[in-house]
Amino acid sequence: MKVDKLVEIIGSDFYAGVPDSQLKALCNYLMNTYGIDKNHHMIAANEGNCVALAAGYHLATGKVPVVYMQNSGEGNIINPVASLLNDKVYAIPMVFVIGWRGEPGIHDEPQHIYQGEVTIKLLDDMGIKSFIIGKDTTDEEVVKVMADFKKELEAGKNVAFVIRKGAISYDGKVTYANDNKMVREEVIHHIIKVTGEDPIISTTGKASRELFEARLNNNQSHKYDFLTVGSMGHSSSIALGVAINKPDRKVWCIDGDGAVLMHMGSMAVVGANKPSNMVHVVINNGAHETVGGMPTVAENIDLVAIAKACGYPFAVSVDSYDDLDKELNEAKNRDELSLIEVKCNIASREELIRPTTTALENKENFMDFIKD
Repeated sequence: MKVDKLVEIIGSDFYAGVPDSQLKALCNYLMNTYGIDKNHHMIAANEGNCVALAAGYHLATGKVPVVYMQNSGEGNIINPVASLLNDKVYAIPMVFVIGWRGEPGIHDEPQHIYQGEVTIKLLDDMGIKSFIIGKDTTDEEVVKVMADFKKELEAGKNVAFVIRKGAISYDGKVTYANDNKMVREEVIHHIIKVTGEDPIISTTGKASRELFEARLNNNQSHKYDFLTVGSMGHSSSIALGVAINKPDRKVWCIDGDGAVLMHMGSMAVVGANKPSNMVHVVINNGAHETVGGMPTVAENIDLVAIAKACGYPFAVSVDSYDDLDKELNEAKNRDELSLIEVKCNIASREELIRPTTTALENKENFMDFIKD
């Protein structure tokens, strides 16, 4: 199905979302049509944030907004859907467009398997009527479904289109880029040269894949790394839990700007606890690069100032490999919580491998390593 036809059928002029590779056609259409425009299209920090933005739009205009997201974001919308949108509370109508990762019978990564199994069930449990769009779904079918959905929306209820892999398409192209010189994969190589046998907790997406491949290319063990393949935004909290309970270990967190934004409150908790053995490295390319490259707001905020305001005793931003090496070495030898923001470009290799160990093997190897 052509994405512009889907947008036409839905008939909304406001979209808020968190990008998803399965919804790349929609994401690129919105960027080409609106860009980032507070009146028509906003990329939010997390899916709950999207719902709240869309609710504000409805309160101000009386119109029905659309929220788009990967199905992993369903957990983030449960609270606002149940306690804000629900027709027993404020009866705020909303259309969800959800990328179905981990659909049963379709091969996917381990973090998507269970989420894929419960995607429709969670919508049912939240009272959200849904319709699945696949490669063979016709425009006429969607028109008919939307007519039924409008009755739900008029009653103050929510509806959802669940999008199967490859079900929507878009002929337009969008190029995402910035002026930064450093490359994330090379940044990760610089990090592991300094960390040695220190444990690393890495964020979801390509950063963890690049870390895994770097160990492979260096003939190093994967036991040093806990790959947070899901749970976007939570790697720094995992690192905090490890650092508190392993005070004699230097613990590193490799984070991303989109992940930091998704649950930025965790920085306040890290800063309040001030683990002297933790280094928080935020690789900031101002983009959701793993799922297509759509922008985050991280290029326009001061992460160093935020970290210091949250209680980090030391925070610095670097944009060159020389400065990166200097700050990594000083952080390794500093007996103080540190944050290093690394400005890098939007780029990754298409042939980047995925972890060949299972998530359970990763966990057990990491636990055995830090236990010694």
